[in-house]
Amino acid sequence: MIKKILTVVCIAIVFTGCKDEKTTKAPITAIDISAKFDEMLGNYYEEGLQLNPIQATYAGDNRFNDQFPNPLADETVNKVKAYYNKYKEELAKFDDTTLSESEKMTKAILNWECDINLEGFKYRKDYFPIDQMWSINLSAGQLASGASAQPFKTVKDYKNWLKRLEGYLEWMNSAKEKMKEGMTQGYVLPKPLIVKVLPQLEALTVEDLDQHLFYTPAKSFPKDFSEADKKQLTEAYSTMVSEKIIPAYKSLHDFMSTEYLEAGRASSGISDIPNGEALYKYQIKLYTTTNMTADEIHKLGLSEVARISSEMEKIKEQVGYKGDLKSFFDHVRNKKELMPFTAPQQVIDNFNAIHDRMKPQIEKLFDVKPKTLFEVRRTEAFREKSASAEYNPGSLDGTRPGIFYTPIPEVTKYNTYSDESLFLHEAIPGHHYQISLTRESEVLPKFRKTLWYSGYGEGWALYSESLGKELGLYTDPYQYFGMLGAEMHRAVRLVVDTGLHSKGWTREQAIQYSLNNEAESEAGITSEIERYMANPGQALSYKIGQLKIIELRAKAEKELGDTFDIRQFHNQVLETGCVPLALLEHKINTWIVTSK
Repeated sequence: MIKKILTVVCIAIVFTGCKDEKTTKAPITAIDISAKFDEMLGNYYEEGLQLNPIQATYAGDNRFNDQFPNPLADETVNKVKAYYNKYKEELAKFDDTTLSESEKMTKAILNWECDINLEGFKYRKDYFPIDQMWSINLSAGQLASGASAQPFKTVKDYKNWLKRLEGYLEWMNSAKEKMKEGMTQGYVLPKPLIVKVLPQLEALTVEDLDQHLFYTPAKSFPKDFSEADKKQLTEAYSTMVSEKIIPAYKSLHDFMSTEYLEAGRASSGISDIPNGEALYKYQIKLYTTTNMTADEIHKLGLSEVARISSEMEKIKEQVGYKGDLKSFFDHVRNKKELMPFTAPQQVIDNFNAIHDRMKPQIEKLFDVKPKTLFEVRRTEAFREKSASAEYNPGSLDGTRPGIFYTPIPEVTKYNTYSDESLFLHEAIPGHHYQISLTRESEVLPKFRKTLWYSGYGEGWALYSESLGKELGLYTDPYQYFGMLGAEMHRAVRLVVDTGLHSKGWTREQAIQYSLNNEAESEAGITSEIERYMANPGQALSYKIGQLKIIELRAKAEKELGDTFDIRQFHNQVLETGCVPLALLEHKINTWIVTSK
């Protein structure tokens, strides 16, 4: 469609370098502008992969598998800042009136992406390079295992990883130096988090190579490798792990177990570090993609906790339990019938059985499903004790499956009461559908296929839990209670995260509030509270996003009446990929109007 000619000429001057009105040029069409816009987006994506080659590997792009630029180095930081500033300027050259609706959304998303990342550099998060759950060393361990995104199929693959490890070793040294610098400036982790990191580091100081995670690829070479290649690579991996990896982990462990632990802060919330209040406000914006305040979120959390508690009371009565709700939590936590397993594989089999039960109903809610394969795996031993269940996306080309990782530290104590809701969240139709469909999209620009906004992504996954009855699940009241428990867990997060980081709550206060209001075990709750301490604001995204999607569905059902099609609603939500919630709301509102 041809846009207004005056607007087009203005855009043309920007791109063609016209110096005066007398220059004779063919009118620039909407197609020309779209081509320029697409070219700019392609350049943004390509340059982004070069700055973040680990992300490229996870996306299945193997061109940079030997690279590990140190994100703590000044040179890298300056390059990233320049990158976002450059594309802010590039975006400003495109007038909204010359763009399609899809292009306008893409422009708004890219502006948000540049702004939120540039704003993040105002805060010294580099002083916290390592924690027990979110940091680079944990991702490196997964890649080193040979069972994650880093490929080990060719001799070149094996050499790529050795070269990448040199960059990782640089990062490990920088991490220690940043923590030392942070100690002098008042930036240090709370003591309980440091204590949780220590066994993760210690596990990688084991000197028996056959037991060392980073030596794993050298124990299972592809069959087509020559004996000479096997010998050379075995020696190279032995040297790397023995002479570099193990000493680096020992050094980091020694530092964190002595002087860093001694300096660890007694306070739990981020507000106690320099500029902590402003940092928390930023973290809320980063993870919820809204401008909500900590107070607003805290009050919403209290309201949701009260609402869900009343629903839980109904289940308690249904199963004939006579005590109060708090004692019912203990009943559920300790009910032997809900802990039936004796071998980890039985946990995996149970999740696969849940998938089989819901398959006949999935067509009623979704007419577009991902092609990317999916599987359930046990979380790796080195991080299992501190890990939560999680989803790792498949590759962009679909050759690597999406993986639902579930930790099984003590199988005889594994409680199944929340397994159905957990599968809906982490797997299908939660993260696996949402992320895989985004990556398989033939219309989204490449950079949008790997974006992640927690408000949308975690909001969708929590919304997916509410679909259980429509998918033939939750026929057992304990499993439905598990769904309510999972929703309560996210509502409690609104209270305790804001309590910790804006209201001066201690770790112990937050743990007790959680124990009073949900059925998770004390060990599980403790790990969760420490998770919120390590990454303020992230835990808020689930409930904020879920409530927005539920609100939009209710509005569409009301306004469209008999013409409302749940499959089309889900298509509308999923086809955008991850977007800030305000943009999702605008899109659904527009769809409602046009559907009428």
